[in-house]
Amino acid sequence: MTMSNTGGRRRPPTIHDVAREAGVSRGTVSRVLNGGHYVSPAAQEAVNAAIRKTGYVVNRHARSLITGRSDSVGFLLTEPQEKFFEDPNFNVLLRGCTQALAAHDIPLLLMLAGTEDERRRITRYITSGHVDGVLLVSSHSGNPVAEELSEAGVPLVACGKPIGLGSKVSYVAADDRDGARDMTRHLLSLGRRRIGTVTGPLDTPGGIERLAGYKEVLAESGIDVDDDLTVSGDYSRLSGERGAERLLAQVPDLDAVFVASDLMARGVLTTLERAGRRVPEDVAVGGFDDSPAALASSPELTTMRQPFDRISAEMVRVLLAQIGGEDTAAVILPTELVKREST
Repeated sequence: MTMSNTGGRRRPPTIHDVAREAGVSRGTVSRVLNGGHYVSPAAQEAVNAAIRKTGYVVNRHARSLITGRSDSVGFLLTEPQEKFFEDPNFNVLLRGCTQALAAHDIPLLLMLAGTEDERRRITRYITSGHVDGVLLVSSHSGNPVAEELSEAGVPLVACGKPIGLGSKVSYVAADDRDGARDMTRHLLSLGRRRIGTVTGPLDTPGGIERLAGYKEVLAESGIDVDDDLTVSGDYSRLSGERGAERLLAQVPDLDAVFVASDLMARGVLTTLERAGRRVPEDVAVGGFDDSPAALASSPELTTMRQPFDRISAEMVRVLLAQIGGEDTAAVILPTELVKREST
């Protein structure tokens, strides 16, 4: 830092200090800070070296007045606040997106919109230009936030394919249907034939696709898809407990359960233990996500691994490309069967 003329107090380095250290004009430094267009490699290296030496930090407010950008991104979760703290997947995604954006020196703002009033307030905040783009997590059908932001021209990437929006919105998703197929095949390979499922919410892409994959494999195997074998959940542990209670009441000879999330699967395990059913001897249990909940279970869960690190990185990559003017894009990533003690 540079010494000021008052009392020896240090003042932060300025763009002029960087220019002087690099031996270039202030305009060259400015062009480097705004993307490096029309700057020679030698000049860019000199400016970057001067920034490191002087400790210069970009004044984001001043730059935003020039560029019209906020230099920040929103992480929007359209779920009740308690779900953010209960479901470990949200925290894993948030951490991954934060780390991916940090590589670009872009801060991430967490936004929770679980009620209609919160949705309206946050949509108004976003469309007023306070963030350059949005990473949208957990979009239910009938929730208009994705369409509203898209129509307002806000760069947007959803985690999971937004229902009913086609190619209007970019998204990054795990291959939920194929993952469900793999898990159901695994349970069948163990000789299980009365395989129930606790679905995710059927107004979300993950809930719909995982149920579809489960049904497809049973049909291909010549097993009737009995309605009694299917109960719905909401990805919470409590809904897993209640779902398993309904399955046991409806299908006393139940010998396996495919559960659409690890957190719900922990609830299923609780109910099976309460009912005196051994896992996996009496009932095999498979989850989905490979979240921290899978390892915290007893027994540890066999599950489908979602590549959360890649999902986060791809969401950020696609969003930054869209902020830079590129078209919408869709990315679907494979899942992986992870075998543990519950099957």
